[in-house]
Amino acid sequence: MAAITYDHATLQYPGAASPAVSGLDLDIDDGELLVLVGPSGCGKSSALRMLAGLEEVTDGSIRIGGKDVTHLPSRERNVAMVFQNYALYPHMTVADNIGFPLKLAGMKKDEINRRVQDAARILDLEQELERKPASLSGGQRQRVAMGRAIVRHPQAFLMDEPLSNLDPRLRAQTRSQIAFLQRRLGVTTVYVTHDQAEAMTMGDRVAVLQEGRLQQVDTPRNLYDRPANVFVAGFIGMPAMNLVDVQLTDAGATLAGHGISLPGPALAALGQEGARTATLGFRAESVDMVGAGEGLPVEVAVIEEIGSGAFAYGTLRRADGSPRTDDKLMVIRVDPGTPPAKGETVHVRIRAGEEHVFSPDTGQRVPRDER
Repeated sequence: MAAITYDHATLQYPGAASPAVSGLDLDIDDGELLVLVGPSGCGKSSALRMLAGLEEVTDGSIRIGGKDVTHLPSRERNVAMVFQNYALYPHMTVADNIGFPLKLAGMKKDEINRRVQDAARILDLEQELERKPASLSGGQRQRVAMGRAIVRHPQAFLMDEPLSNLDPRLRAQTRSQIAFLQRRLGVTTVYVTHDQAEAMTMGDRVAVLQEGRLQQVDTPRNLYDRPANVFVAGFIGMPAMNLVDVQLTDAGATLAGHGISLPGPALAALGQEGARTATLGFRAESVDMVGAGEGLPVEVAVIEEIGSGAFAYGTLRRADGSPRTDDKLMVIRVDPGTPPAKGETVHVRIRAGEEHVFSPDTGQRVPRDER
């Protein structure tokens, strides 16, 4: 086990207009499960491959357990990688697949068998050791790939979207198994995914990347409650945070002609920037239903019912009753027992203290309290 450090690590592919990973500064604690998340092309897999030694670092450095591994070949880094496509040998049994890296290392057969049995017991594969990969389910194949990583007793596990080939139900089941296994083994793990549900349910901390740059790294709860900027606010959360542009006033702001209260510290910070507008964010669950004329009128277009909850998607109407011209849908959580009908207009008020305000110039979150 070992801590991992990216120290201004940069990866520039030849001929690329911009770095795939740009000046990444990130410390990962010993035994931590850290998730790298972001949209396609954000640099998360490139960052993992730099750590594995599969891509050459253009600038900066990477340390594992305090040792500079920036220019070490992959085989000398003592890390084990689990890939998206499992990379199992179809002609080998499960046991042979799990033990293959130990055989390559020249380990004695008795020790290989012992480690394979230990890994199989941990992963509930003891009854599958003589089977071939073709006869296994997707989840079983992924556990075999995990077993091949476990038997090496590495300093760190590196996982590159290992569940993306599984169906949603099996993916949810397997991610909980991986998280449980990681905590049981206590091995430092860096996990890459584009699925924020995976990121938020698995990670001790989550690092959000966009266009090769680290946007924020924090616990899942803090990412959700205190996003650092507009990108994180819009990316983290299902459904996504509502983000709307507002005009600032002395008392707060206006949105489509409706007055909105904003926290004093946020207004003061925006005033220091000389801002006349801002981006207002609020979660679907951060509104209360109110009477007509008391809040923002939203004409319901779609109702999404998910059993234990329901969400209404609709368009905000202006103060004079006309629809907004941008047709941007807002989402609000509604009572699943008595959801509004399509075409109905509901009135909502953003709860005080649950709004988020972002600078129009930098996109960074401005404080809504004195802390």
